Amino acid sequence: MEPYTARALKVRKNNSLKDFVAVAGPLGVTHFLVFSKSTSSINFKLFRLPGGPTLTFKVTQYSLIKDVVSSLKRHRMHEQQFTHHPLLVLSNFGLQQIHIKLMASMFQNMFPSINVHRVNLNSIKRCLLITYNAETQLLDFRHYSVKVVPVGVSKGLKRLLQEKFPNMSRLEDISELLVKDINLSESEAEQDGTHNVLELPQAYAGRGNMKAQQSAVRLTEIGPRMTLQLIKVEEGLAQGNVLYHGFIHKREAEVKEILARKEAKLRLKAERRQKQEADVERKRRQREAHREKSLAGIRRKQQQDGDSDAEDPGAPEQPDAAEQSDEDDAEYYREEVGEEPDKDLFPDRTNKRKRSSSGAAPLRKRRRHNRPEHPTTPTPQPPVPGKRRKGDAAPRDPRHRGGVRKGVTGRKTPRGTERPAREGASRPKGRGKLLAKGKMIFRRPGRAKKGKR
Repeated sequence: MEPYTARALKVRKNNSLKDFVAVAGPLGVTHFLVFSKSTSSINFKLFRLPGGPTLTFKVTQYSLIKDVVSSLKRHRMHEQQFTHHPLLVLSNFGLQQIHIKLMASMFQNMFPSINVHRVNLNSIKRCLLITYNAETQLLDFRHYSVKVVPVGVSKGLKRLLQEKFPNMSRLEDISELLVKDINLSESEAEQDGTHNVLELPQAYAGRGNMKAQQSAVRLTEIGPRMTLQLIKVEEGLAQGNVLYHGFIHKREAEVKEILARKEAKLRLKAERRQKQEADVERKRRQREAHREKSLAGIRRKQQQDGDSDAEDPGAPEQPDAAEQSDEDDAEYYREEVGEEPDKDLFPDRTNKRKRSSSGAAPLRKRRRHNRPEHPTTPTPQPPVPGKRRKGDAAPRDPRHRGGVRKGVTGRKTPRGTERPAREGASRPKGRGKLLAKGKMIFRRPGRAKKGKR
């Protein structure tokens, strides 16, 4: 197929036919020649791009180029022969069958057309011969190299005209070379006749090939060699309807039924695709509508709330824990004593200093107050030995030392205002644990008795 082949096209194992079809346009590829091998046969498919048809052949016999060349004593094959496309010769393709005409058209379109009045004979170096046998329905594929030699001179003179001078060591005179046909090879002994002798319309490359002189055209097979059998013809790229089959013949009713089934399948596929596209469009519109609705709600909320960039006032300020503790103490005093506490005992929180700008209350010393004179306080009576009255302090234990028992808050509790402990009573929030009478709260250092701990 040289030189009109896609050499830049590289094939990988994971490539498929769709990949090659996609790159065929940019590379200028018009035909695909695909060989495949199965357990029973070797198949050859010929694709016409981009829309088909596809011809499938079965390779019944074949010979590689190396096999053909090795069988010849002298072969003629060099790089200059592949600089131009070969001359296509079709034999016995004049029959009226449609599949035969289609094969002829496919093979002709594989190579550029030739204008016989303007063609340069020096560009014709090869010949491709395809012969169709109507009886066996087989195609013979042959590939030849073209050689033109002058006619009308002796074989010895032809040897002198060649580039390689003959060996004349066995000759006494040069006349023996020109008169006698001695020391010639079998290929040179081939006889030329009317089947290959013609008058050259142009000067051809080679010694002695002049214009208007008779020359003989000789063909040397260079391979490959194949014998093909047409199996079927399909529409498209191996995916369409079967136009011709070499082994299976169907009636017209069966063909119509198959076509109707394929049309129904294609129609169903088109309907599904349309439905899928409609669903995609509907979902897109729903997303757009939901987005617009969400944005409208956000704008409406911003208008109701005012400026969204205004500073957040923050959480309401909670009352101080110390203020809550003072309120709890005052309430507890009212419940236990049944009287209103003195203002100096539980100062009003309104008299407290204001908080600093940092939010922390300034520290202040807690003042001690003397026992206030309350008109309702009963007059103390002299104590009776061995008898305790309600409200008297507990007798001192010699094991304990210390001053007057202090309250839970750390300040002295005036006599007569001591809070009696109630069993089962819940202690107020923020106060410590009430201690039983006579239990030591703290011990002064250095006053313990000697020998005891």
